[in-house]
Amino acid sequence: MSFIRRTVAVTGAVLMLAVGGCSTAKEPAPAGALDAIGAVTVDRTLHDQLPQAVRARGSIRLVTDASYAPMEYFAADGRTIIGFEPDLAAALGEVLGIRTEMVVGTFSTALDEVGAGTYDGVLSSMTDTTERQAKADFVNYLSTGTSIVVQRGNPLHIADLADLCGRTVATEHGTYQEEMLQGLQKSCGDRPIVIDAHPTNADALVLLRTGRAAAVLIDFPPATYLVNDSRTSAFYQLASDEQYESGLFGIAVAKDNTALRDCLRAALQRLIESGTYGELLARWDLSSSAVPAATINGKSTTI
Repeated sequence: MSFIRRTVAVTGAVLMLAVGGCSTAKEPAPAGALDAIGAVTVDRTLHDQLPQAVRARGSIRLVTDASYAPMEYFAADGRTIIGFEPDLAAALGEVLGIRTEMVVGTFSTALDEVGAGTYDGVLSSMTDTTERQAKADFVNYLSTGTSIVVQRGNPLHIADLADLCGRTVATEHGTYQEEMLQGLQKSCGDRPIVIDAHPTNADALVLLRTGRAAAVLIDFPPATYLVNDSRTSAFYQLASDEQYESGLFGIAVAKDNTALRDCLRAALQRLIESGTYGELLARWDLSSSAVPAATINGKSTTI
C-alpha cells in the first residue's frame, strides 16, 4: 500500500505526476511537497491489461490546457500543474501502477491529437457530447453545468442567457460553451451575440476584466473558484446561481484504444469505491459535482 504525491519533474512542456510518500496537508501542496489523498493499492491485473505501448513507455500521456482553476492550472512557479485533474491523474496512475503525465496543449485540437496518437488521452474538463463521441470515447468523472461570469458589480445587469443577445461574449475556442453560444444565436433575432473565442480561458477572462466583453461562459466549478478566490473575486461575479445544460466531463480516449479506456474506467471505479475520489473532490470544493459511478459515454456498462 502506498500514498499518492505530486512531483515537479519537468521535461519541456511535460509535467510528470508520480507516486510515493505521505502528508496530511489539505491545501494544494507547494512545489516538491507530498500530497496525501489516502491509501491506494496497485491493481496488477489492470496494469497488465494496459496497452503494450503504454506499458513499454512506462507512462500515460494526457494533454491538458492548464488555464482552468481549480480543475488544472499552473502553480506559483509557473511550471507545475496543480488542481483536481492532476490529482485525479496521479491517483489513476497509482491504481494502474504506471506514471501519468499532464502535457500542456491546445484544447481545440486536443481530440485530433489523441486520434493521431500524439497523446493517450485528454484530461482537460472536456464535456462529453454526442458530437465528440464521434472522435473519442469518454471515461466520465464529473457532472456539472455552465455559468455566466460577469464583471464584479454586474454593470450591464446580465441575469440569464437571454441578456447576452447583442453583447460580446468571450469564451475558450473549441469548448462546449462556444457551441452553446452558437446555438443561442437563433433566439437573439436581429441582436446576435458577438462570440469572441480565444485559445485559453485565461485569454477570455482578460477581455471580461478589461471591459471588452460583457460576459464569459465557463463551467460551474471554475466559475465559482474564480468569484471566490481572493486573487480574482474583486473582478468577477456570477450573473446568477443558475447552471445551464448540465453534463458530464470525461477523459477522452481514441475510439480504437478500448484497452486503455476500460482500464481508466475500472481504475476510476476503484477510486470511487475506496473513497479517494471523494477526498479529492472535497479538497478542491467539488463534492457537489461527484458522479456515483465511473461510466463510459454516460453509460454504466462498457461499449
